[in-house]
Amino acid sequence: MKTLVIEDSSSNLKILCHHIEKMGITPIPAETGSVGVDLFLNERPDLILLDIVLPDIDGFEVARRIRQLEHPGDWTPIIFLTALESDEDLEKGIAAGGDDYLRKPVSNVVLGAKIRAMQRIIQMRQSQLDLTRKLDAANQELRRLTSLDGLTGIANRRHFDEMFEHEWRRAMRKGTELSVLMCDIDFFKQYNDACGHLAGDEALRVVAQALCATLDRGGDLIARYGGEEFVAVLPETSPGGALFVAERMKQAIDQLRLANAGSPFGHITASFGIATATPVPVHSLPSGMRGVADSLAPGAAPETGPLALLDAADRALYEAKRAGRNRVCRTTPLDTTCC
Repeated sequence: MKTLVIEDSSSNLKILCHHIEKMGITPIPAETGSVGVDLFLNERPDLILLDIVLPDIDGFEVARRIRQLEHPGDWTPIIFLTALESDEDLEKGIAAGGDDYLRKPVSNVVLGAKIRAMQRIIQMRQSQLDLTRKLDAANQELRRLTSLDGLTGIANRRHFDEMFEHEWRRAMRKGTELSVLMCDIDFFKQYNDACGHLAGDEALRVVAQALCATLDRGGDLIARYGGEEFVAVLPETSPGGALFVAERMKQAIDQLRLANAGSPFGHITASFGIATATPVPVHSLPSGMRGVADSLAPGAAPETGPLALLDAADRALYEAKRAGRNRVCRTTPLDTTCC
């Protein structure tokens, strides 16, 4: 433990430092307020003994400066040592940032008791801080685990819903495009029937990792939507960009060559539906245009919520499956024509 002792009397300073050393504490002596502030910055002591009457700046100002220099969440106990006896001086010292106030001359017994009491407070506070950090770390890990799908290890439906809502609002503020991609493994029931559910679970894990590997932007998110269905949100992505990502995902799954005797393709494949929109707040439109989708710019979506975009991607996925599977179809909330 280190204690900064700021005292203008050389003799008193030596006595205080000697007494502190006998307690097993390292003293850091200073004879002026300015030097004391500098030593606080450089040494970061655990405790400060501070005289009020100093040759340059008084102890009240020293205490105020030290409090301003402390890092957020830090606390260094300050005990004033002074010959000033009025209640007003005591009140002023506490207001300046002091934690205790001892009148000179201070006996070694009283000073030692005060220092030991402050040590206990410091130790208890440190224990509380350590416990708080452990709880924060545990809560962060819990949040991470609750955001993951237990089978595949990628984001789960709940986390996707939160991120999708967030990205929708962000796209609305920035006026940027937002794309959604939905993926469904083709003929997966037949794969489960032929190979068993354990093999089906392993196939889902492999497919999930293949899908993740195709995303190279930090803001993109792929999640398991349920069963053999996956969903991705692609911020600031045009229809052409979303089509590129979907084709890359389709190719990644195709290259796994996981045999599926129940599929006409002979191996596991997937169908994709994509949709893109630029969210537009309804209140930003002229009154005559509100609720009139035909008046919006191509690809724009009125503020009906992100579910409209998700529903459009789902319709595109249905069209991909209806058209023969193992393909990509796209649409927007305002244009349900798939390609």
